Amino acid sequence: MQPSQDIGRLIEIMARLRTPETGCPWDLKQNFATIAPYTIEEAYEVADAIARNDMPGLKDELGDLLLQVVFHARMAEEAKHFAFADVVLAINEKLIRRHPHIFGAERNLSPEEVKSLWEKIKAEERKEKSLGAKSVLEGVPLALPALTRAEKIQKRAAQVGFDWPDLDGVLDKIEEEISELKAAGTKAEVEEEIGDLFFSLVNYARRANVDPEAVLRAATEKFERRFRGVERRATDAGKPVSETPLDELERFWALEKTSSR
Repeated sequence: MQPSQDIGRLIEIMARLRTPETGCPWDLKQNFATIAPYTIEEAYEVADAIARNDMPGLKDELGDLLLQVVFHARMAEEAKHFAFADVVLAINEKLIRRHPHIFGAERNLSPEEVKSLWEKIKAEERKEKSLGAKSVLEGVPLALPALTRAEKIQKRAAQVGFDWPDLDGVLDKIEEEISELKAAGTKAEVEEEIGDLFFSLVNYARRANVDPEAVLRAATEKFERRFRGVERRATDAGKPVSETPLDELERFWALEKTSSR
């Protein structure tokens, strides 16, 4: 049988894998909860391929991510909740609804106006979904990365006016949290104050229109790049990094900082 480029073929393959008695034992054993971690992992692998500008890898990772959608849709169809076609219909309707400047009366909007309109429409959608909800914070996924979820929680609170008036207030809060961290005694207190400090830093990033996930990722990559340079310098000096004195490692680190500017 020849491979097919048709999405219908992928849906058929998934259905066969999930067919009782004749399907794949591993696939048959799965449910929404067990597949969810793979879905998150595949999304990160898509992002990683993009970051590395790996287009062949991106093609493969997008396929893996599409499989996750088909897998979840198949399990939902088996439980008579919805099918893959319903997923496609829902996203088509959402895209049309959120782009009135393309499919509706709105015209000639700037990118900033488009973003503002998008957020307004999303807010209206959330309002409809949350009729009877007890909090404006409901609906922020628990499975989001911690920094991203903190930012989204803060944005929700800011929408109802619970926000610092300016960046100076946020900076004062960061300094307060640092002082409280220095004064922390027990491990539990240290953990709490570190969490508060992270939350305040995310708040500053949000108010400064900076993506906290992106800047932390960039800082981590910078550290990794420089540390690999330290490792190379240690090896060139005749010792592995684990046997190199700290003062020498710090000298290598300073050299790496200078060379990477």
